[in-house]
Amino acid sequence: MTTTTQTAPQAGETCLCREVLRRVDEVFGLKSEAARQHLRNSRVEFLKAIRSLIDERIEHLSRVEQAGTKVTIE
Repeated sequence: MTTTTQTAPQAGETCLCREVLRRVDEVFGLKSEAARQHLRNSRVEFLKAIRSLIDERIEHLSRVEQAGTKVTIE
């Protein structure tokens, strides 16, 4: 039986957004500097989106459940 463990990325490994952009370059051949600049900017926006999702999840998990109020029924 073999087991695998996840480790931190090693030097030379790429993150998800860089890998996607590398594939886009392979398919379309990024010759335009304008396109390259847009893709560089998109990496930052992609990471900001991930950060927002993480922040929202932390907020959700940190939320304190409010106790219900008692209502007298006649």
